[in-house]
Amino acid sequence: MKKILVLILAFFAFIINIEAKTKKVVTFNECIDGDTASVILNKEKIKIRFLAIDTPETKHPTIKEEPYGKEASNYTCNSLKKAKKIEIEYDNNSDKLDKYDRHLVWVFVDDELLQENLIEQGLAKVAYLYDDYKYTSKLETEELIAKSKRIGIWNEEIDYVKIIIVIIILIVGITLFITNRNFRTKTTNKIKKETKKRIKKYFKT
Repeated sequence: MKKILVLILAFFAFIINIEAKTKKVVTFNECIDGDTASVILNKEKIKIRFLAIDTPETKHPTIKEEPYGKEASNYTCNSLKKAKKIEIEYDNNSDKLDKYDRHLVWVFVDDELLQENLIEQGLAKVAYLYDDYKYTSKLETEELIAKSKRIGIWNEEIDYVKIIIVIIILIVGITLFITNRNFRTKTTNKIKKETKKRIKKYFKT
């Protein structure tokens, strides 16, 4: 029985050791925005792009600042600055670098997945899923919860279909009102003319 217990403990220790080796400890260097940062890995400065999420834009060259962009940037910056330990993890099913040479990684602050925290706060959404990534299911679960609670960016989501329908109804209603009003005006004027004619005829006779 003791041998079995020892084997089980050894197995779990082995798994934990493998998990630890997949993560790399980094040092915070610079804030960039909600889903990008600069860190130091093995004495080298690298830019990291948080895998599988997208936060509202704040510094895009062609897109103006989006709602909750500053909040997302501040949350990420504060999380990284205050963290006692920052780790990054590459995903086996993802490219290591994007087209801007940013490292595509999972980011952990004090053993918490930063991507998950951002989504939980309604400051990011699941995005850029090109394969079955390691923590995707976690993110999707948190996103559903944030959506149901209408937290952060999900409180800003606009149902454009409903708005278009309301606008169409208003246009139709106004058109009918104006048409009906014009019809009534014409009818009233016609009645007035007929009445005047009859009055004149009556007095002539």
